[in-house]
Amino acid sequence: MALIAYDESDATAFEANRHLDGDGLGPWREAIGRHLDPRPGMRLLDLGCGTATWTAAFRSWWPGVEVIAVEPSAAMRERAVAGPVLAGDAADIPLADGSVDGVWLSTVIHHVPDLGAAAREIRRVLKPGGAVLIRSAFPGRHEGITLCRFWPETITVLEQSYPSVAVIENAFGVSGSVVEAVTQVSAGSLREAAASLRREAHTLLQLISDEAYADGLARLWDAVSTEEGPQTDTLDLLVMR
Repeated sequence: MALIAYDESDATAFEANRHLDGDGLGPWREAIGRHLDPRPGMRLLDLGCGTATWTAAFRSWWPGVEVIAVEPSAAMRERAVAGPVLAGDAADIPLADGSVDGVWLSTVIHHVPDLGAAAREIRRVLKPGGAVLIRSAFPGRHEGITLCRFWPETITVLEQSYPSVAVIENAFGVSGSVVEAVTQVSAGSLREAAASLRREAHTLLQLISDEAYADGLARLWDAVSTEEGPQTDTLDLLVMR
């Protein structure tokens, strides 16, 4: 079972709170482009696409690339900003063998209950030599994540509930993968981030206690009055072949 079911409430919060604008997307476009080498005729799978914002971005950046979106949650599919979005999940991808050149998973790998089954299914649909690109937070690499700064309890959640790079590599049967830290602008300011925050949109916040959440929210609003400039986060891009 996924850490969050993404029912109507979760999907609504995600839709309102989990989208990057141009400043946030720019560093990811550069990082993904370095490892994927997008070209006309390529087929890219956006697996666990949520509301398909990455699908929309990929189609805008690389018009010659065919992007296929797959999402298990009906509530998220209903809110998709780009379509069509196929029903499916990491263990049951509705695509033919060897039919895609790359697979993209953004902040979804911690929701996959059976990494071994997912790895086998991803390998099935991926062409030989194709890239698997995973955007995520990973245990031991939380220093640049704003949520972990104001809610230190989320570090424990990250360590206990999210798969490490080594665990993912083991599931895929690879080693020596590329791990690139990517810093994004998540909001125009800390105040903007605080004002738009929805607990339901963040796995890390859903898995801490109500008391811990309230304490962290108070720390966040205390910092709003003293901190200026864009609010940034650093997540990782794991690339496997």
